[in-house]
Amino acid sequence: MASQHEDPASKAAGDQTSSLSTSIGAEAEPLSKTTKNYKKPKQKPPMEPPIPTIAIFYAFLLINTLAAAFAPIQDCDEVFNYWEPTHYLNRGSGLQTWEYSPEYKIRSWLYIVIHAIIGKFASLLSSRSSAEFYFVRMALGATCALCETRLFSTICRTFNPRVGIMFGIVMVVSPGMFHASVAYLPSSFSMYTAMLGMAAFMDWRGGLKTAPGMMWFGIGAIVGWPFSAALIIPLLAEDLVLSSITGDISEIVFRYLDGVVRSLIVLALQVAVDTFFYHIVTVVPWNIVYYNVFGGPSRGANIFGTEPWDFYLRNLSLNFNFWFLLALLSGPILGLQFLLQGRSSTRASSIRSMVFSSPFYLWLAVFSAQAHKEERFMYPAYPFLALNAALAMHTILAYVGSSDPARLVGKIPARFKLYVVSLYVILAIDVSVARTVGIISAYRAPLQVYTPLQKPGFAQMEANVCLGKDWYRFPSSYFLPSGMRVKFLKSAFDGLLPGQFTEAKTGFGFFPGTWLIPPGMNDQNIEDPSKHTEIEHCTFLVDSHFPGLTPSTLEPNYVEDNDTWEAIQCSRFLDSSQTNIIGRIFWIPDLETNTHFLFTTTMDRGAITRMSSPTLGTLSGMFEDGQQFLAEHSRIVLYSLLCISFLIGAVARVFAPGKQRQPRRANSPDLEKPAKRNGSNFKAPERKPGVWTPIDFAPPAAAPYPDWDVHTTKPLPYRPFKHGPYHITMGLRTMQWDEWIELDNHYLKFHDLKKRRIEERGDKCCRTAPEGFDGAVELLEELCSYLPQRYPSLYRQTATGIHNSLTNETFDITSRPLAEDPMRTASRLVQDDLAIMFEKPDGQYYLLAGSILLAGFWRLEDKFGMPLSEIHTSGDVPGFKEKLEKGMMNFFRRVQPQSPVLRNNYFVQVDDDLAWSHSIGPEDAMHDPATGQVVLQAEGWSSAEKNKAIEHHHFRSERQSLRRLPRSGGVVFTIRTYFHPVTEIVEEVGVPGRLASAVRSWGGDVARYKGRERYGDVLLEFLDGKHREQVERGLVEEGGEMEAKYPF
Repeated sequence: MASQHEDPASKAAGDQTSSLSTSIGAEAEPLSKTTKNYKKPKQKPPMEPPIPTIAIFYAFLLINTLAAAFAPIQDCDEVFNYWEPTHYLNRGSGLQTWEYSPEYKIRSWLYIVIHAIIGKFASLLSSRSSAEFYFVRMALGATCALCETRLFSTICRTFNPRVGIMFGIVMVVSPGMFHASVAYLPSSFSMYTAMLGMAAFMDWRGGLKTAPGMMWFGIGAIVGWPFSAALIIPLLAEDLVLSSITGDISEIVFRYLDGVVRSLIVLALQVAVDTFFYHIVTVVPWNIVYYNVFGGPSRGANIFGTEPWDFYLRNLSLNFNFWFLLALLSGPILGLQFLLQGRSSTRASSIRSMVFSSPFYLWLAVFSAQAHKEERFMYPAYPFLALNAALAMHTILAYVGSSDPARLVGKIPARFKLYVVSLYVILAIDVSVARTVGIISAYRAPLQVYTPLQKPGFAQMEANVCLGKDWYRFPSSYFLPSGMRVKFLKSAFDGLLPGQFTEAKTGFGFFPGTWLIPPGMNDQNIEDPSKHTEIEHCTFLVDSHFPGLTPSTLEPNYVEDNDTWEAIQCSRFLDSSQTNIIGRIFWIPDLETNTHFLFTTTMDRGAITRMSSPTLGTLSGMFEDGQQFLAEHSRIVLYSLLCISFLIGAVARVFAPGKQRQPRRANSPDLEKPAKRNGSNFKAPERKPGVWTPIDFAPPAAAPYPDWDVHTTKPLPYRPFKHGPYHITMGLRTMQWDEWIELDNHYLKFHDLKKRRIEERGDKCCRTAPEGFDGAVELLEELCSYLPQRYPSLYRQTATGIHNSLTNETFDITSRPLAEDPMRTASRLVQDDLAIMFEKPDGQYYLLAGSILLAGFWRLEDKFGMPLSEIHTSGDVPGFKEKLEKGMMNFFRRVQPQSPVLRNNYFVQVDDDLAWSHSIGPEDAMHDPATGQVVLQAEGWSSAEKNKAIEHHHFRSERQSLRRLPRSGGVVFTIRTYFHPVTEIVEEVGVPGRLASAVRSWGGDVARYKGRERYGDVLLEFLDGKHREQVERGLVEEGGEMEAKYPF
């Protein structure tokens, strides 16, 4: 199956007859189901970048250096969680957040140590701490430039040089990359490693590079951000598919093991470093995942604020403008290309293009579904966005470049097409540059306003620099002299502020602040008053003045208090409330659309010391003076960036044919809007009836059931009855996630009975309405995840679903259409009956998906499609209207995915049929063959034979779990039935007397519902006799109420 590939882009340039095409060059081998004669494709010489790689590196390095010098810090987490710990390691002081407390340990010191080592080299150049800050930033920019260059060259070789050029332009000019490239954040680090990992998976020269790719993504997830590992999923899927086609299963296992081992080595290094600093063995990536995913409602990311679902669409539109539109369209464009391609080789090229475009869609979908959103969460996906935009543009260019007169596009003059495409690209570049310069000119004040403190006259002072409402704009202790410490004044912010790393040295060993437990920390964002200082203790004060903002008691106007404070530095900062939308988004030369407010540093009059002239002889001094000059002459920055853009554009002549809500904690403030504080985030969000917004929640992994065996593990002895009186309640209790599904040595009996009933009764027992299909699939997916974790000896998870080791059944849940109704498949996996209720706009919950095979007394066909209330009233459930309906409806409305519950009930049945109690009538109505009239049907307990012998009496108990599915919002019931002869359970100590008391305590309506009149005499006589026997044997006391732990 070897083939020589022709580059469709080259063909388009030659004969101008190419249709939609995105070439992947020589490495793209068409996939085939025939594997016996598979050979590696013959490879043409790889396509080289159209410009020297070193030139594109210099372009990346230049723009990243500008970012290091001028980009404002957009996220206060960057300061408090990364710059401050680095300052502590290198300079002995710094602010400490709760994440670095040894009690919580959700930040890794390995990531800090790497940057601290880099920062130490800055001391060779200057003694100023700010020099270390900018040196680290430039090192980050250089690292990013190397990663960008590596990916650029790989794209040129693997896809097409035109794709590489477009990728380079997007990366160079986009405002998003301008910030992300030099941000001291784990998400930026993960972005670097994602570029290297993507390049490894993309480059097939010399064979598949799965292990290096896994290693780079692993390093990004371990050292950087654990959630970034999700980006590798589509790339691993491609690798799996390719290996299954070629039959190289052993090779892929080796490659996977190689990648895992490399990642584990990095993890071991991280554990060692973190153990050194925390003085306790800890795995920080797991701590991060556990807190954010399994922390519960009072913890996790959502307590720091939530945003609407379209937050990232708006944010990416600002940061990538027209490029983001292309990135969104790349999937449909590539899909259309695949459908229109005629040759198998170019169709394979389209498939591979779609593989590398899919991580961006995956990332955007996953994080848009989360309630808590931050701009930095998108950083790892930025290179994928740029690649998507480049692929889309390349495909469009290949199409519009055709001059075939048979096509409409071929009749358009080539020069006109060139002008249109060029206009789009130039407009995107100009808008990007204007946005970047606008951010620089509007929001750099925090990096400028501390400059006087570093100059003689102030630099030698030991003093407190106080922050009030602008605490989150503090650029780090690197902008303060060594003798100054930042303090916080009480403001309207009511969350948890950072504390101070302890500066104790003698007798505490190395870096005691990393392992001594700091006071006042918590992981629930609860305010600690001890972190505030009084205004009398402040020597310097940094504050802002908004002309349109009314001062308050907590946030007075310090700027205008001239009797107490004297201004020593003022810098401009954009006042978004007084600026129109154009001025907030872009910088436009010679057009005053921006209204700025003063961002002011002030100091106590009694402490004024005259400043001497600054010394300009040091490297850092010259650097800062240069910064100041360029900041005041933004036009120079703008035109420099434009020159870079047009230089790249000139080289890329291949174009030629032939209302947002603010988070409670300002840890990622929107620089374009004033802070807006809202209420508590602990309550479940309000929503309209019938409207469910998917939430990002996954149940914790289940622990294997201890010593479970399908042949020997007995059913749990549920006996959910008590001595009277009997109370009608829902009887809910909290469910532990491990205990969701219970299997035992009756499994095979249940499995075979269910299988037979599915074959015999079909949709009468298992049915899913169209509007319930997604929820049914979601339930099936969760079972396929849970069961192999809980019962590994019975179930094994596969790439497409799940395998039953006992029955040798394998279920594929990924193919579409599914082989059968998802509720049927789900019912085959467990001993439970299953039902899913969905809310409609009328606020009622309807039974729209179910597998009711062993209910005994009711049929799915009778209840399907009914609302919850009608299901209960049609079944004459006692006390429902008076005591249960209101509470049940409220419960269904409020129940959240993270709060599953359990309940139990019990019945007495006077036959031995688990699936259907024939004593109350036939399961299906019987008809007269001649007339078609019903001659016999289930009438309920009234038709049951009265006082049958005790050998016919069976104790029927149900264990029901209720939980909401996070994606679909359906409320799923699992109904596990336990079925035992009464003659068996009465041998248990205390059961006869307790059950007799419970049965006697039933009120009239409950007794009628449970059919006591048909069996009560025989049952109670037997129970009383067994109770007397236990009293005589001394097992229980006469009249004593021996209670077991409910419901056992």
